[in-house]
Amino acid sequence: MSKIRITGGEWRSRLIQVADAPGLRPTPDRVRETLFNWLGQDLTGWHCLDLFAGSGILGFECASRGAAEVVLVERDQGAFARLRQNAALFACDRLRPVRADALEFAAQSAATFDLVLLDPPYRQGWLERVVPHLPRLARPGMRVYAEAEHRIDALGEWRTVKRGQAGQVFYHLLER
Repeated sequence: MSKIRITGGEWRSRLIQVADAPGLRPTPDRVRETLFNWLGQDLTGWHCLDLFAGSGILGFECASRGAAEVVLVERDQGAFARLRQNAALFACDRLRPVRADALEFAAQSAATFDLVLLDPPYRQGWLERVVPHLPRLARPGMRVYAEAEHRIDALGEWRTVKRGQAGQVFYHLLER
């Protein structure tokens, strides 16, 4: 069991535990700091979806910065159990862990979001399979954050406006 630190907002420096699950690789501190420099540090009122939540660190960062709602979707039973335990520690009704398959959730969700966070397992084609569902998840101006093992120029109607690379990880902010 490892721990990872929240980098900003009201929960800055608090630690969450990370489950030992296959393929789970929490977004590094430096990448998260860059993402929230791009988005701005104040997400007050935002509705966020962490679709392949894993550790949930991206979603916790959003809630720490004031997001009105953060839906954390995770399929793996062990990772979900740890995610739910971590969410309970914050006693915050803005965090909503959901155990579900990411694609099924995206296809069936009636909710819409200001920010969708996509950090799926690599080399399995998840990003391409999520693309058809993005328009129905979108509030006006919705942004998409995506991590991948390669550079991304677009996901459907969303185009990369900012990008970075940390080691083997390529990370992108996309806008429609």
